[in-house]
Amino acid sequence: MSPLWTEIDQHLANIYVGPDEALDAALAASAAAGLPAINVTPTQGKLLHLLARLLGAKNILEIGTLGGYSTIWLARALAPGGRLITLEADPKCASIAFENLARAGLGSVELRLGQALDTLPVLAEEGRDSFDLIFIDADKENTPAYFEWALKLARPGSLIVVDNVVRSGAVLSPESSDASVQGIRRFHDLVAAQQRAREPRYSATAIQTVGSKGHDGFALVLVNSS
Repeated sequence: MSPLWTEIDQHLANIYVGPDEALDAALAASAAAGLPAINVTPTQGKLLHLLARLLGAKNILEIGTLGGYSTIWLARALAPGGRLITLEADPKCASIAFENLARAGLGSVELRLGQALDTLPVLAEEGRDSFDLIFIDADKENTPAYFEWALKLARPGSLIVVDNVVRSGAVLSPESSDASVQGIRRFHDLVAAQQRAREPRYSATAIQTVGSKGHDGFALVLVNSS
């Protein structure tokens, strides 16, 4: 029998998301291709969508595409004339995501293949407009570096969302040998230092969650100044 929180997750998804041909097909295609089932849940995807709409986001950056499930949610929230750039290191994931985005009618999404720590500096050099919303959901050991780049690519009023910041409670273990846990711990240390500053560059909070993906959480970071 599945845990109660998994059943509740499904119940809430049925109410607040419901069936969606493109999203359901993206999950099915990702599973058929053997991609890990680590995408955001339907209700988390809807949350990202609503946050982007609240911001009136015209420029969105996603670090970590996987099969494009969260990408679809974010792209659908773009303001008219907006753009979304998503970064993916794995060619197989990028290929599946490209197909999923095309099926969803979102062929205009720009998917850049390569290590994010290589592609993020290129984005900065291009001198495009700052991103209104940045979603970080890639390899966790590099989360602090991704976050620093996100700050460089953001503007005052931008929102940065960082996923998987609880790691089933392992963030409480400084002795952990898991590189993902240590990466998230370093991210929390960065945020903590800034929150103690006299004039913090950003304001942030983190929420722990339980659901079909287990015990985890996400952080919300509002950029105050450049």
